[in-house]
Amino acid sequence: MKFERKNLTNEELIRLYQFILKPRVIEERMLKLLRQGRVSKWFSGIGQEAISVGVTAALEEDEYVCPLHRNLGVFTTRNCSLQQLFEQFQGKQNGFSQGRERSFHFGTNEHHIVGMISHLGPQLCVGDGIALASKLKKEKKITVAFTGDGGTSEGDFHEACNIAAVWDLPIIILIENNGYGLSTPTNEQFRCKQLADRAIGYGMKGVTIDGNNILEVYNTIKELGEQMREKPFPVLLECITFRMRGHEEASGVKYVPKELIEEWSKKDPVMNYENWLIEEGIRSPDYPLMLKEEFDVEVRAAFDAADKQPEVEHTIEKEEEEVYAPSAVQIQNSKSKIQNVKRLVDAVSDGLRQSMEKHDNLFIMGQDVAEYGGVFKITDGFVEKFGKERVRNTPICESGVLSAALGMSVKGMKTVVEMQFADFVSTGFNPIVNNLAKSYWRWGQNADVVVRMPTGAGVGAGPFHSQSNEAWFFHVPGLKIVYPSSSYDAKGLLCASIEDPNPVMYFEHKALYRSIEGEVPDDYYTIEIGKANLVSEGDDVSIITYGAGVHWAKEAVESWQLKVGSLTADILDLRTLLPFDKEAIEKTVKKTGKVLILHEDTLVGGIGAEISAWITENFFQYLDAPVMRVASLDTPVPFATSLEKNFLPKERLKKKLEELLAY
Repeated sequence: MKFERKNLTNEELIRLYQFILKPRVIEERMLKLLRQGRVSKWFSGIGQEAISVGVTAALEEDEYVCPLHRNLGVFTTRNCSLQQLFEQFQGKQNGFSQGRERSFHFGTNEHHIVGMISHLGPQLCVGDGIALASKLKKEKKITVAFTGDGGTSEGDFHEACNIAAVWDLPIIILIENNGYGLSTPTNEQFRCKQLADRAIGYGMKGVTIDGNNILEVYNTIKELGEQMREKPFPVLLECITFRMRGHEEASGVKYVPKELIEEWSKKDPVMNYENWLIEEGIRSPDYPLMLKEEFDVEVRAAFDAADKQPEVEHTIEKEEEEVYAPSAVQIQNSKSKIQNVKRLVDAVSDGLRQSMEKHDNLFIMGQDVAEYGGVFKITDGFVEKFGKERVRNTPICESGVLSAALGMSVKGMKTVVEMQFADFVSTGFNPIVNNLAKSYWRWGQNADVVVRMPTGAGVGAGPFHSQSNEAWFFHVPGLKIVYPSSSYDAKGLLCASIEDPNPVMYFEHKALYRSIEGEVPDDYYTIEIGKANLVSEGDDVSIITYGAGVHWAKEAVESWQLKVGSLTADILDLRTLLPFDKEAIEKTVKKTGKVLILHEDTLVGGIGAEISAWITENFFQYLDAPVMRVASLDTPVPFATSLEKNFLPKERLKKKLEELLAY
């Protein structure tokens, strides 16, 4: 192993040795503690420390790193408290995630680190978002996001590289090529000679270096960083290394040929650098032992202090309360006396435009949202008013863009991401349910992201453009789901969603875009998220619904009144599905005693099932009939008009209403 000091001073060389030795000492202690049963799990980075340490030491202190399981050196080089790290590993209250996460599945903005989730690819696109924010702010900062050789097979890797290249982002996507993805060797993962060779396909710079040579890592990052800060561009950096221990300790290394371990043990990054320092006369032969003893004392003391801390204790109320970031949205009523009749599509556009004017840190991303104005023309004319930096066309990569939105949130920006059709969100499911929804609960990082979801049937668009998929997200703590049925609500709820620091799935019914209209104030206003709206009042029955169902309910009640003349009904428009307005539901249930829940989504597993169960469990004594549900057929959404009409619940609603009233 050849070390090139270049222009580094002796003090800088020694400092790097101190940085690389500390995680090794911690690792050795952790392995002993693991055997003693005093820690539950450990992902060892022994043999790979030069990458974590060399990268982090070469970066500026306020530049973000997105590390993985084996990057302890990132945290120690950023001077994270050892006691707090051990409390994190032990699941203690004062760990970085308050016992809610394990090992390095956490972030800390104080140290400019964004931790991973178990799905290996998403942090790369989060890094893209951080790099994009830095570029937009003209900060002259770079970001480094880690992945392994196994992770390069994931779609998120491709999306991250493509986004970084297309947008000229100042990000280093770093591959720790350590020979194995758990037990799968690299020759069963890819066929290219070097992973860095893939860079040319994305139109970005590719570099391969010796990941066990700390000076090569450090100097490479230093040189690239200086160039990238002045003129942003992305780099795919492959660091060749080897994992000396199992994927995690329980898995062992029986699948690794013995001679391979022996070969790589000779390339130990700590020992080789240590020997070089001694050979060059930079440090005395007894210095390593002295430093190891010093670090060992520090590590023991930190672990003992962490171990003495009480086990984590949380109340149900606290756990549920901290699923969402505190919302400081101030309900702002319209001050203007001027109201114009607007279609729902125009109200959405109006709210989005005024939010862009109000929040200079708000950005819009999505397919064809710029010059084309989006397929429904919501953002038509926005580029001329706000520019292409703030109204940004994206490649077709929902997962990457949603993860990038989280990265922008880390840097204090707001993002509205448009799904061209709500159906397409399925390719972005992971970042929504595992990253956006959980980031605040896991490590206190809000996800200030609104995902616009053009949804629903009735337009003859078939099974991949007409699904009602709000129930996919209803089961995910940390998300908010908003679904307006009127033009007035559409604008006010969108403005409130953008102000809210939590991730909001904002559903817009395509069939309502241009078929309904209503009076909408010209100025900016907000409507409280989580509050239902009593659209009409009556005594005979409560119809609980949302979206297009509100209009179907009105028609059904009017039709019954023409037929019989005596029916009056509460029609409760939920407006917010998660969290839903329990107080409003309770009030109408106690009032009428008969409840019909209506939604366009299919029946089984729909939102109506949860609301029905909640009503029955809590207010059974007030019911004069079973809670009934009307929903679409449990089939995919058909294309032909007659089939689609049969699929939707509108025609079956009247019959079910008669059945309920006659009970």
